[in-house]
Amino acid sequence: MGLLASAADSSLLRHRAFAAFWLARTCSSFGFQMFSVAVSWQIYALTNSALALGMIGLMQFLPSLLLALPAGHLADQFDRRRIALFGQLIEWAALLALVALTLLHWADKTAIWGLVFMIAVAKALEGPAMQSMLPSLVPPAILARATAANAVGSEAAVIIGPTLGGLLYVAGPEVVYGVSAAFYLFSVALIARLRYERPAQPRLPMNLTNLFAGVRFIRDRKDVLGVISLDLFAVLLGGATALLPIFAKDILHTGPWGLGLLRGAPSVGALLVGLWLSRNKLEKHVGMIMFMSVAGFGAATLVFALSSQLWLSLIALAALGGFDMISMVIRGALVQLDTPDDMRGRVNAVNGIFINTSNQLGEFESGLLAAWLGAAPAAALGGIGTLVVVGLWMVLFPHLRRRQKLENDAASE
Repeated sequence: MGLLASAADSSLLRHRAFAAFWLARTCSSFGFQMFSVAVSWQIYALTNSALALGMIGLMQFLPSLLLALPAGHLADQFDRRRIALFGQLIEWAALLALVALTLLHWADKTAIWGLVFMIAVAKALEGPAMQSMLPSLVPPAILARATAANAVGSEAAVIIGPTLGGLLYVAGPEVVYGVSAAFYLFSVALIARLRYERPAQPRLPMNLTNLFAGVRFIRDRKDVLGVISLDLFAVLLGGATALLPIFAKDILHTGPWGLGLLRGAPSVGALLVGLWLSRNKLEKHVGMIMFMSVAGFGAATLVFALSSQLWLSLIALAALGGFDMISMVIRGALVQLDTPDDMRGRVNAVNGIFINTSNQLGEFESGLLAAWLGAAPAAALGGIGTLVVVGLWMVLFPHLRRRQKLENDAASE
């Protein structure tokens, strides 16, 4: 009977709350990816301005940066399911507004920017709450597999969503927004019915001490600090994907179809590895596996930088995506398991700031180096730099290097 119970607990699909949560996140990811394609096309069609297109990115980046800490505080103080539901309802309403404005020919750049900003605010509020719910939906022993399954849904949305949005755009942007709204509505229905229980939390004021509690927690817990900072520097240095148009045109001598393949390759690698991780448990040596996966990320970046053949570049990018998936799953599960439930919102918010900032700055750093040295040397330096960081972090965080398991091995430092 004990073995049967253990087998039942190990199946993600047997945890109905997680299955509903996964489907909700996957649906909203598909809706967001389709929306992102349509809004970019529509803005550019209306304005023919690169600046107007760039404003979309700014409208999405500012709320994610400015609201992260308050959103983390709210996620620790109030019902996380209701916060997530409220955020997705706002996003759904904004998509319906885009449908109406487009059909009535009232859509201009200001209105679209405003609705994009509204969606970004809702996503910023929703993010820490959604991330903090996951550890309560599955046993700790399979949290890494649940994290991998979530990532698989997101990667599938990244691969399929823009293509589906582009195909539907032929019928008009309002059609894409309408289908995106339908995806969000399904997600809202699932979250509204989700069984998620959490004891009432003591109310803490939203002051600087409580807002920055997540920063202090990360600083004091060496393993958590190690995994978050390792990812931060690896992404900062390994931003070769920002240079893909240059590689496609000037080094690999391919056209838009080749660029499309290059852009999709990391997601394909991540998706395949994520599927394996969602079905198999990481039993031991998780610290070394994480370090080796980040080193693999750096090595794959170096191979891509030195490659002059499209097939080799595609293999390198797929490997890069696969190694990144392993690191992300271990990092995500470890941070969640080492963080008390009443702190998860604020810690996830800080982690989100690090991820968003490192992605943005990594692209800038890669572009700056490419302008000075050329695309291939810039990418190669990024790969080498990632390998150097891995070596340093293995020395600076020996407990993390020796860590055997994700669960039941929380540092007591």
